[in-house]
Amino acid sequence: METRVMTDSKRRSGWKVASVLLGGVLALSACSGEDGKDAAAEASKTSQAQIDEAAAKAVSKARIAISPKNGTSNASINNAAKVTVTDGTLSEVTMTTADGTAVAGTLAADGKSWKPDGQLERSTTYKISATAKDADGLEAHENASFTTVSPANSFIGNFTPEDGSTVGVGMPVSINFNKAITDRKAVQSGITVTSSSGQEVVGHWFNSQRLDFRPEQYWAEGSTVTMKLELDGVEGADGVYGVQQKTVTFKIGRNQVSTVDAASKIMTVTQDGKTIKTIPISAGSSENPTYNGQMVISEKFKETRMNGATVGFTDDDGKGEYDIKDVPHAMRLSTSGTFIHGNYWGPDSVFGSANTSHGCVGLNDVKGAGDPKQPAAWFYNSSIVGDVVIVKNSKDTTIKPENGLNGWNMNWAQWKAGSAV
Repeated sequence: METRVMTDSKRRSGWKVASVLLGGVLALSACSGEDGKDAAAEASKTSQAQIDEAAAKAVSKARIAISPKNGTSNASINNAAKVTVTDGTLSEVTMTTADGTAVAGTLAADGKSWKPDGQLERSTTYKISATAKDADGLEAHENASFTTVSPANSFIGNFTPEDGSTVGVGMPVSINFNKAITDRKAVQSGITVTSSSGQEVVGHWFNSQRLDFRPEQYWAEGSTVTMKLELDGVEGADGVYGVQQKTVTFKIGRNQVSTVDAASKIMTVTQDGKTIKTIPISAGSSENPTYNGQMVISEKFKETRMNGATVGFTDDDGKGEYDIKDVPHAMRLSTSGTFIHGNYWGPDSVFGSANTSHGCVGLNDVKGAGDPKQPAAWFYNSSIVGDVVIVKNSKDTTIKPENGLNGWNMNWAQWKAGSAV
């Protein structure tokens, strides 16, 4: 029997072969593992794509837009709130205040938009929730909340004359803002005044809070004047925005202009250029003469109180030089207190012969304003707000244009120089 002995060198050679074989096995195992991972990754990608595709099919194509944007402050109270949708139709929109009070609104006939029915309140937070459906009936939802502009951050303009009124040919459009306007151009650009007569109408700033509009000559009788306020969202001063959006129209009546001659103490009343009446008057005394100039009737009172203390006429005790509680047929001509009014306390003889007032124009009348035959009653009943009263030949100066509605005392070039546009 032959005995074989393995030498060390053969052992080492055997180990080498084994190592090679084992390494091959390990290498093969490693390649097989990488292939498994790649296959798993591919499977995962396929699965995710299928999920994404399925999710896409389940999402509504409708896209809802709500304005103002969520979180907006100082939002407009007029046109800001609106809901629209693309690739779908709105099925439900609710708008509430922060405390849950519902706000009425209207959905457009085509279902593409919704807006509230009326003006919103200032300094109020509103919430809007909207639902829409696409062509497949899948729903989309959107929510937003915003807060409207506060009184502290907004301005309004109080204007005259009133919408729908009939006024005289001298009536300007006069707007008094409740806050100082620093961007006059922006604000004036948001206001348009036009006349059916075709007259050019220009605005004039008297100060940072007052803007008047008028044509070069008196308004054409029978014409219609239209004012459009488009101030919503207009920044009139730093951080202060307009909130008004409205259209106002008024009619111009017959052309009545009355001329008071303080020297002759006669007032001549004309309509359409023809004299219809002459009335004896008593104007301001030499110590307190009546202003000269073109003045516009801005208010009418069948009876009113006149206290001298309110316009600077006081006695040594500080009380008014006069205090008449029932002045009849009074019509205001200036902010400072000039009126044309009835006078029952003076003798009949002063009218047409003496100027005795503290600056007003007086016409003969009776206490209680009950006699329509009196000159003051006739003139009161024949006059409307906006009629022009011209005073001439008085010893006083011409009234300042800003003292009442009396911008007619500026020539056209001066007037236009006060425009910001």
